[in-house]
Amino acid sequence: MALADPTRRRIIEMLGEGALAAGEITARFEVSAPAISQHLKVLKAAGLVTVEISGQRRIYRLEPGGLDTFEAWVRQVRGFWTASLGRLEQELAKPGTDEGVE
Repeated sequence: MALADPTRRRIIEMLGEGALAAGEITARFEVSAPAISQHLKVLKAAGLVTVEISGQRRIYRLEPGGLDTFEAWVRQVRGFWTASLGRLEQELAKPGTDEGVE
């Protein structure tokens, strides 16, 4: 998943404040430019950022639709766990479920 990496999450946070050139993003990290380039490539492939080429510069922006997709996924996963934990709670609340436990 594109946002599993803390560097990519930080890039998304930075772009949340406004568009940045690739060099400006790279300058905020202590890793190599090729490493940041790879992170940006992953974010772009995931649909989380867009890139505009302006002369020699690549300007990155958040892609709101990509974040909407991620948010929908989080809601789905959260719903699964809420339902599963609710069923577990019901099972544990049944009489006799603590037998054999000391």
